[in-house]
Amino acid sequence: MELNVILYLLGTYILASIPFGYVIGKLFGKDITKEGSGNIGATNVTRTIGKKAGALVLLLDMLKGYFPVYFGKYYMYFDDRILSLIAITAVTGHCFSIFMKLKGGKGVATGLGVLLALSGKTAFIVFLLWLGSFLATGYVSFASIFAAFMSWIIIFYVEDNIFYTFSALILSFIIVLKHSSNINRLIKGTESRFLHR
Repeated sequence: MELNVILYLLGTYILASIPFGYVIGKLFGKDITKEGSGNIGATNVTRTIGKKAGALVLLLDMLKGYFPVYFGKYYMYFDDRILSLIAITAVTGHCFSIFMKLKGGKGVATGLGVLLALSGKTAFIVFLLWLGSFLATGYVSFASIFAAFMSWIIIFYVEDNIFYTFSALILSFIIVLKHSSNINRLIKGTESRFLHR
């Protein structure tokens, strides 16, 4: 692997490792890792600090997935194999942050940003699946798990690109793995709904 690719992947990992939820929590005088679910993602920020802070974290977490892939695709002219590695690295950086002792968020927003850069049509369909399942169940976690699992199937049919499909499959595995505690609570019926019925 060429040096410029290695350096780009390293830069992507460091950028994606920036824990925006934790930083914004600190700006509001809170340690988000000790509030609510303890997760640094937009959902926990929204619950513990507010909608505006949560929306900001959501946007920033998406952008740190979107920009490395977009820039690599349209400015560095990396091939699809390298782009798939960049995509995986971005979500890995968010989920296993070097700044958080290899802990981090659950990868949903960053994964959506990655998908948006790889395939806008896929990202749109995945978002609709997330929204539909969220509105139907009220569970952010269920919607995220379902959308993540479906993402690699959708991108396979939309793009017919083995590298994009591989990266989406790995990302879905990481996201589902990071939701293991949510899956246990969903099975037990103790998961908290974001939308109450």
